[in-house]
Amino acid sequence: SDEIVNIIVNHCAPFDWSKISPTIFGAVFESTLNPETRRKGGMHYTSIANIHKVIDPLFLDDLRAEFKKIVETSHGTSQKIKLERFRNKIASLKFLDPACGSGNFLTETYISLRRLENEILKKIHGTQQLLGSDFSPIKVKISQFYGIEINDFAVTVAKTALWIAESQMMKETEEIVEENLDFLPLSTSATIVEGNALRMDWRYLCEEEKIPTIKAKKTNLIYEVHEREEKYEAINLITDEINVGKPQQKKTENHYDYIMGNPPFVGYSYQSKEQKNDIFATCCNKNGVFYKGIGKIDYVAGWYFKTAGIIHGTDTKAAFVSTNSITQGEQVAALWKPLFSDYNIKIDFAWRTFRWANETSDKKNMAAVHCVIIGFSATESSKPKIIFLNEQEKIEAKNINGYLLDATDFWIENRNTPICDVPVMLSGNRPTDGGHLILTPEEKKALLEKEPMAAKYIKQFMMGNEFIKNVERYCLWLVDATPMELNKMSAVKRRVQACKEEREKSPDKGRQRLADTPHLFRETINSEHFIAVVKVSSENRKYIPMGYLNKNVIAGDKLFMIPDATLYHFGVLTSSVHMTWTKTVCGRLKSDYSYSNTIVYNNFPWCNPTETQKAKIEQTAQAILDARAKYPDSSLADLYDETTMPPDLRKAHKENDKAVMTAYGFSLKMSEAEIVAELFRMYEKLAKKK
Repeated sequence: SDEIVNIIVNHCAPFDWSKISPTIFGAVFESTLNPETRRKGGMHYTSIANIHKVIDPLFLDDLRAEFKKIVETSHGTSQKIKLERFRNKIASLKFLDPACGSGNFLTETYISLRRLENEILKKIHGTQQLLGSDFSPIKVKISQFYGIEINDFAVTVAKTALWIAESQMMKETEEIVEENLDFLPLSTSATIVEGNALRMDWRYLCEEEKIPTIKAKKTNLIYEVHEREEKYEAINLITDEINVGKPQQKKTENHYDYIMGNPPFVGYSYQSKEQKNDIFATCCNKNGVFYKGIGKIDYVAGWYFKTAGIIHGTDTKAAFVSTNSITQGEQVAALWKPLFSDYNIKIDFAWRTFRWANETSDKKNMAAVHCVIIGFSATESSKPKIIFLNEQEKIEAKNINGYLLDATDFWIENRNTPICDVPVMLSGNRPTDGGHLILTPEEKKALLEKEPMAAKYIKQFMMGNEFIKNVERYCLWLVDATPMELNKMSAVKRRVQACKEEREKSPDKGRQRLADTPHLFRETINSEHFIAVVKVSSENRKYIPMGYLNKNVIAGDKLFMIPDATLYHFGVLTSSVHMTWTKTVCGRLKSDYSYSNTIVYNNFPWCNPTETQKAKIEQTAQAILDARAKYPDSSLADLYDETTMPPDLRKAHKENDKAVMTAYGFSLKMSEAEIVAELFRMYEKLAKKK
């Protein structure tokens, strides 16, 4: 249109684009997508700072160190020859980003390599030797870069960004060699293809028109994914053409030196059916057998499995930005156990959890996720393994395990019963009632005015929020109500009937069956005396809120229950030792702790205290409860806010921490990392006995 022509000619053309960062196109592209599209696709575009957290330890630091060594240890003609060999080396490297988006990783990597090449040219040109007619001033090409992207427009953006980067870097080279270099016509291009990376064989990107698509067929296998009877159809590969799990045994012409990127962030509970089937099609061994637990792993795990199949038997190295959930909870065993055992994968470096920051212009919808970066390969290296704690701190590790700890490889898997002799932890009761059995204080009052007889069947009801914040809520707990009593309470009966109708209309067959007992919760667990533990708690709390409740309180399904637990059990569970274990092995909801009975509690290695030590823990545990009791108007949220925690409660917890540490035989000077290492050693011994 005339309007677009006017914009291009009068606004874009006169603008000096030479200093524009090509990676800005990622942010521009992101701004064209609505937040829902980005969320469903797990699209989070990467800042230059975060790109360098990946590419620097993956290869760029080593290349810079090699260049520095050549410059410092050789001179004259010898230096020129070595620098030329080094330039040939970096010009031979191949890079793949199998979820490249708008190409930020590829573009920034290309720019970094070209700047390194320009540094080499400065040294060569500085020898005052003639370049010669056969001297090629630029050897690093964008044709060394490969990408896969599912969004067609992003593919075009990525190619364009690389061309802009090529033009800009050529200008820098011209200033060094003091020659004019022709950029146009465009003679090279990166190989960036459109498609679903989890359905493609990455080894064939060099021959775009011959890229095979992984075929799939439906089977009668039903793979159960969620506890609440949600099921998904699984997809089996037709493995006679392409076998996803089959490792690449040797280098080929399509060999990649480095695989890197920022694959989609989509949690397992948010994945579409198509994304679930991508995971099923990818996360299987060479015989097409699904690995245990793949129904509960994040979408990004598919890229790890695909990469493992490509790099097995080669010296290719890889690194991805990922959601930190793949290093927590049950996902650790589901992902890393098969990668370590079947593909011989080793973690070479890792950035522990950091809050995501990108260069989006939409600050309101900026990604609120917590990430890790994991660099891995299938070959042993003499290089020290590095764990980056933050921008300032890092540690050398003997081994980096799936929890990103400097420890041996071990797997905390779901366990149905505690590994030690302690009371069972149960999940609370799910109403599954459409809200008809739950009462606000006002609804309770109105119901009792109509049905005084219902008083003995109304109990206080607590989910996590009610427990932590002292929010008042009630429920109809009709476990012992007789049919005659229900018929006499017409207002209660109407609520029960509404619950029955709600359950009958549900698409969930398990929920439909509950319509046979519409007056009851899905579970009917109550206890005279029990410890309640919240399932989700803020990472800003030093201790996960827990406390004692009695039979007059019904625990909902956002609480765990430990019936008949003693003060000793309470003291150990509310200690810094147990919190250290929890922070390491629990899952996360965003950054909050997501406690689990099957992962955290049932695998926790308890101490073996003497009678004196046990009595001391009981004493310090009671002191915590006594300190809380001094503030009857304060909720657990108030008491355990680090800025408002009362001094006497803080002191009581410190004394309890000391008592528990002593019972474990731990030095009071031990760091959290040392405590975790000792707990894992205890766990391994217990697991072997079991």
